Amino acid sequence: MAGSRLPRQLFLQGVAAVFLFAFASLYTQIPGLYGPEGILPARRTLRPQGKGPWQQLWETPTLLWEAPRLGLDTAQGLELLTLLGTLLALGALLLRQLRHLFVYLLLWAAYLSACQVGQVFLYFQWDSLLLETGFLAVLVAPLRQPSLHKQPPQAGPAGAPPHDGLPFWLVRWLLFRLMFASGVVKLTSRCPTWWGLTALTYHYETQCLPTPAAWFAHHLPVWLHRLSVVATFLIEIAVPPLFFAPARRLRLAAFYSQVLLQVLIIITGNYNFFNLLTLVLTTSLLDDRHLAAEAGNGRRKKTPASWPKALLALSALLLELAVYGLLAYGTVHYFGLEVDWEQRTLHSRTTFTFHQFSQWLKMVTLPTMWLGGASLTWELLVALWRWTQVPGSLWKLWTAVQLSIFGTATVAMFLISLVPYSYMEPSTHGRLWTGAHRLFGAVEHLQLANSYGLFRRMTGVGGRPEVVLEGSYDGHHWTEMEFMYKPGNVSRPPPLVAPHQPRLDWQMWFAALGPHTHSPWFTSLVLCLLQGNEAVIRLIQSDVARYPFHKQPPTYVRAQRYKYWFSQPGEPDQWWRRQWVEEFFPAVSLGDPTLDTLLKQFGFQDKSPRRARSSGNALAQALHWVRKQLSPLEAPTLLLGLILTVGAIRVLQALLGPRPSRAAPPHREEKPRPAPKKDPAAATDQAAPAPNSSNSGSQTARRKK
Repeated sequence: MAGSRLPRQLFLQGVAAVFLFAFASLYTQIPGLYGPEGILPARRTLRPQGKGPWQQLWETPTLLWEAPRLGLDTAQGLELLTLLGTLLALGALLLRQLRHLFVYLLLWAAYLSACQVGQVFLYFQWDSLLLETGFLAVLVAPLRQPSLHKQPPQAGPAGAPPHDGLPFWLVRWLLFRLMFASGVVKLTSRCPTWWGLTALTYHYETQCLPTPAAWFAHHLPVWLHRLSVVATFLIEIAVPPLFFAPARRLRLAAFYSQVLLQVLIIITGNYNFFNLLTLVLTTSLLDDRHLAAEAGNGRRKKTPASWPKALLALSALLLELAVYGLLAYGTVHYFGLEVDWEQRTLHSRTTFTFHQFSQWLKMVTLPTMWLGGASLTWELLVALWRWTQVPGSLWKLWTAVQLSIFGTATVAMFLISLVPYSYMEPSTHGRLWTGAHRLFGAVEHLQLANSYGLFRRMTGVGGRPEVVLEGSYDGHHWTEMEFMYKPGNVSRPPPLVAPHQPRLDWQMWFAALGPHTHSPWFTSLVLCLLQGNEAVIRLIQSDVARYPFHKQPPTYVRAQRYKYWFSQPGEPDQWWRRQWVEEFFPAVSLGDPTLDTLLKQFGFQDKSPRRARSSGNALAQALHWVRKQLSPLEAPTLLLGLILTVGAIRVLQALLGPRPSRAAPPHREEKPRPAPKKDPAAATDQAAPAPNSSNSGSQTARRKK
């Protein structure tokens, strides 16, 4: 078995990078979303209920309860938390010494604290995914970084503790749950576009924030769109069980298929940090041998294999061929693939019914849990075997304690995750062990395990619904308020904003799918625009001078619903076409009875007194100064600056760091081979290439960044 030390380091660096983007992106939007005059003020969410501090913290787990002790209100506390989270994630990304258990615990606790007050603007699946991944990073991260020069006498690969592979297995299980459930819900939703294999003929123009490449992808041939849907089902439903395949080449094939899917989504859509986070999860399918070979350090002279190894290799090859053949046959059979040579197209259709799929799902959901359990049992046995190889009674006792703790935590996390995983099949969910339900119920509010199901239904089949805000001074002449990122002006190309997530733009997309009463926050947004709240205006246009009512707030505000389509090839200077549909929100002004009724209905007429912001507090002044320095920058520009900074520091680390002259020790290790002095020589031979592997691993990580 190949080790997983390099993939674990790659995973920890990736998690730190995603936390960096998530915290920095959220920081830029706090005043407009959660400030005292924001759309959904954060102070409304944290009100003492007369409970003890520990009970209060357990029921609403957020560090922001302590903000008043620092002389800050809730929004200022959130700013401090996101700034510290950004700096801590940046440190963990750049410095190996900071990839520590407690550092990732702080990152997870900070993001969980933000989600507790984030309300609807932080209710996205990728926020839950980041919390779950962040907690797994706490388990994966070492309590003490081992020295590159001296390794403790432990029996894992490259001197790693025997338990190291157990928490990292949970990352693979999370990736399986995410991908398999995302594929299954597309069919259980009964969405006609997924069943008719036409979903991608609508997806590129109806997704929340398309990229310029989405326009070109939208105009690809229909048969290619249909084939792409088939490939999506293959990658999301058929391939994930291969994550637990005994043959490593099958796992690597599964890895590259997942990477291909995520890269294509990144090219055609602005899904903030979600796809980057999914790519981070795919590192659990890699191993040290593959990463070392990628870095060019895996070239060794091939020696003739013994007949048992040759037989094992032949069996693995036959298994791989059988799996690939089965996947190919299943794809052709269940999606009716036929080549039309005359028209030079490929026809496809689903050949199974919803009832047949439901029966199949009922039949396989429980076995997939048993598959995960069997894979975890194997990891536990491997860890136990490695523990038996640890020399020295003291080291054996210490590693036994570690193995017990991390083994128990891994099994508990697996049992907890079975509950949200089984949501996709109700009968299996009802038959699940009651102990798992109790465990999940006890920690559900911590979001340690969540259910997933992305792109469940395809919206905007008859045209992309879009809400356009308008303002007026006289109620007769109206001017549109153009957002920075979401579609508005038909001549403006789609932007590139990932890994930033403009959360107001995203919620505007959801609001357009129904009446405004389904999105209560929209009424608060209208009130903020009538009041001329600059923090909210900056969510629409970071350069306030480009906002049409920057000199004086509008007297009236209303919203119209349009339908948007991508323009056709050949239409000059146009990316979109649009058509008016209906009024989305009536024209209102300050003091309008309609507006007052809606504000009262949704609870935005808050009568409780507001805590005055402390201006004399040194910490509050520091936060204000930082905000003033960064406010001229657009969020994508700020995140791009962070990316370039990380890249520049990595280049300097490579240039100024120790040269890879330590490649010589493996040759020196081989000289005393005729006179073996110690019994555990095999362990020494395995550990010898560790310094070289470490250098190659860090170089590989730099390339991937």
